[in-house]
Amino acid sequence: MQFQSGWLMAICFQQLLVVDAANFEERCLQFRPQAFVDDSQLTRLEYLTEGTDAVFPENDPSCNSYKQQVKANLCRIGLTIKTSERSEISFELWLPEKWAGKRLLSTGNGGVDGCIIYPDLAYGSSHGFATLGTNNGHNGKSARAMLNNEDVVIDYSYRALHTGTRAGKRLAEAFYGAGPAYSYYSGCSLGGRMGIQAADLYPDDYDGIVAGAPAVDFNLLQGQRAMFFNVTGAAGGGSPDYIETGTWKGLVHDEVLRQCDGLDGVRDGIIEVPSRCRFDPGTLLCAAATRRGTRRGTRRGNRPPSPPPPQSECLNEAQVEQLRSIYAEYRWPNGTLLFPRMNPGNEIAATEGLLAGKPFNYSVEYYRYEVTNDPSWDMSRFSFDVIRRGERTNPGRIRTYPTTLQRFQARGGKAIVYHGGQDQQITSFNSERFYERLAGHQDQEDSSSSSSTSAAAAAVAAMDGWYRFFRIAGMQHCGGGPGAWVFGQGGGVAAVTPSTSSTSETTGDGDDGDGDGGDGFDPATNVLAAAVAWVEGGRAPATILGTKYVNDSVALGVDFQRRHCRYPQAQTYLGGDAKQASSWECR
Repeated sequence: MQFQSGWLMAICFQQLLVVDAANFEERCLQFRPQAFVDDSQLTRLEYLTEGTDAVFPENDPSCNSYKQQVKANLCRIGLTIKTSERSEISFELWLPEKWAGKRLLSTGNGGVDGCIIYPDLAYGSSHGFATLGTNNGHNGKSARAMLNNEDVVIDYSYRALHTGTRAGKRLAEAFYGAGPAYSYYSGCSLGGRMGIQAADLYPDDYDGIVAGAPAVDFNLLQGQRAMFFNVTGAAGGGSPDYIETGTWKGLVHDEVLRQCDGLDGVRDGIIEVPSRCRFDPGTLLCAAATRRGTRRGTRRGNRPPSPPPPQSECLNEAQVEQLRSIYAEYRWPNGTLLFPRMNPGNEIAATEGLLAGKPFNYSVEYYRYEVTNDPSWDMSRFSFDVIRRGERTNPGRIRTYPTTLQRFQARGGKAIVYHGGQDQQITSFNSERFYERLAGHQDQEDSSSSSSTSAAAAAVAAMDGWYRFFRIAGMQHCGGGPGAWVFGQGGGVAAVTPSTSSTSETTGDGDDGDGDGGDGFDPATNVLAAAVAWVEGGRAPATILGTKYVNDSVALGVDFQRRHCRYPQAQTYLGGDAKQASSWECR
């Protein structure tokens, strides 16, 4: 009660300042955000005009981010907020001068990062959202701060986001004189997981959630990603069976496309429905006659042996077996599924991570600093036992694999989930598995299904009312790739979505950032605008129209667009120019 009284007094005092302030800049510079958030200290308060840069020289160098151009006049607030006696978060809130729709947007993080994603703050505030982010309880791209500190792990798992969201709501109310009418969340990868976990643990935090490539079933995901190094071996290790980067990008990738690209009726470098692709690496095995040529000498003339064929042409038996393991489901020793298989077609990008011939850093840091609390742990100690230990320990409740999000669903929350079909870090088959997991626990009593409708169809109908999952053909991890991967899922190029008058279940619902298509904030082409239209207007997205720019450069114009389908529908080619969205249909 004492805190509540103090907070109300602070609000009253702030309102006096708001009345006295002649303009937005004065109101910003007179604001006292630390008065509204317990255990907080002010680190930044400044007014920024559209087109100028927000700078953060104190940012950890590993975040590789020192400035960000802002796209609206705004008040920038920075706080540190204690979350326990031994942990705290860094928090930023960008309050735009034009607060369209009285909306709040919370943003997520990635990897094991303690890095605020400033392009996402600029993106949200440019569309009139009061937009916030945190460092997830530690600074930089290492998990070292989690060593023997469960509070930092808890912040990383869920508490930093929840704390930041509560602070953002309070500060928006104090600053604007009214609380947010709607609250949204957007994040990808670890950030996608954060959105799902928020819906599970704190269903009242958000009205709408956009979750990309969610790292759900997190503990087993780390085991699956660690596994690749034990299969590929080390780059430069001298093994004749090591598959080189050029071979992955050339021979292997080309053969995957040869077998699977045409399954959709168009050869365009995009595997539209990866679940239909069952890559057979046996076709890459060097011919028996060629292998015999590598034997020492012959009976006729004892001529020197022929050199083995280069990897650019074919693979030996051990290498083919490597591929069989890599493209297969990852299973426990008893044969049960541990984690779904890797996305076929991701080989080019995967050579920078899972297929790089080195330990996958996120998994190593997870086992070192979250599971074993042993900074000397390395991949020589990786085994099924350490995977089990991670699952059993479940550091900071990070697993994030609920069977139901019933509380979020019951309060009217809406979730849009997306995942790239050529993701090189988290297989999109895991998002399909998670959808099926939720669908299998839907209460279908209130569905409109008739007695002849299958249980599966009834579950899909129930899911469609609050949770829609879109498979983004040809997209890599959170963005990039040969597909139409730009649809407003974050800052940078992904934010530049064209408006369209194409037919869709989602249409505009006003102006000033209300999802009317103005300034590229069109629910047909922008997933965040689609969430707004669904939450505030009841118009659920039937498809998401993605855009591919020429060479991924907005300046060069649009190459093609394609409507991405909500699961379990799949993209189907109708004929005609494959670059025209009208040549495809969701079935």
